[in-house]
Amino acid sequence: MSQAAVSLVLGDKWRGRVSEPTAQRVREAAQDLGYRPNLAARNLRLGRTRTVLLVVPALTTEFFAEVYTGAARVAGEHGFGVVLYPSPEGVGPARDPFASAQAALDGVIASSMAADALSAIRGDQLPLVMLDSDPEGSLGAATVNLDIADGIRQVAEHLLALGHRRFLHLAADVPSWTFEVRARELAARLSAAPGTDLSTVRAPISIDGARIATEAALGAPGPRPTALVCDDDKLAAGAYKAARRAGLRVPDDLSVTGLDDLGLATAIDPELTTVRLDAEAFGERGMRALLAVLDGRTPEEGDLPVSLVVRGSTAPPR
Repeated sequence: MSQAAVSLVLGDKWRGRVSEPTAQRVREAAQDLGYRPNLAARNLRLGRTRTVLLVVPALTTEFFAEVYTGAARVAGEHGFGVVLYPSPEGVGPARDPFASAQAALDGVIASSMAADALSAIRGDQLPLVMLDSDPEGSLGAATVNLDIADGIRQVAEHLLALGHRRFLHLAADVPSWTFEVRARELAARLSAAPGTDLSTVRAPISIDGARIATEAALGAPGPRPTALVCDDDKLAAGAYKAARRAGLRVPDDLSVTGLDDLGLATAIDPELTTVRLDAEAFGERGMRALLAVLDGRTPEEGDLPVSLVVRGSTAPPR
């Protein structure tokens, strides 16, 4: 039979143009011959590569690996592939992994922490979804966020309810909107509570960097803080080491909280009170948003909820 008739059947466009018995014979022959469509040729004809790029700061924690897992799951359900591209050093420009990203990709999902890589790969000229990004100034056609502000509010309310009034914020030394939100929300919540005192020290997102910064802060003149709020779990692990070197016990002398709920949170002792972020759901939402942009639909709105997980690292101050 004609090539056109076979193409109509295998493309599932035969109804009303090819008879049912003929269509059935074509399907049976294709199955017997082990025929598979040439996806590259089909994508070339449709003007789509069915490939998207996920740009993340680094793969040094499982958070972004889980974001990839969620994005790839949704992409696979829709016949798309996901290329994972960590920005070198976590921040700053990155070399273009393709001869032309615009020719090789249908779209980009990017964390705001790796936003500087976009201009180098010309990803900002493709359909773009930003993760952890200020909706007011986002480069993307859509923005997907976790409700980090609510997570910080939950941490502050938990520590205030325990009776803490002297706080130290161990902030990530990264110029990113998501960390600005943490600092702003913590300051706003504590300023509304009478008798509170908040100081801030910045550290690179590493255990040693956090330890050094915390040691300096705990050794500074003046009343020692009774609660330490860390921007992520890795910073909290460094704070644990600093507290022990200073002869302090967690949580008897110093309550410590984190954010992310990585595997590290239950590996340290005592286990860490932290904010759980569903990274896989985050990646899934990001991929669904990009698919909506590609289809000309409006992406789902609203931040993903987060939850405080209370463990042994927090207690009333002595």
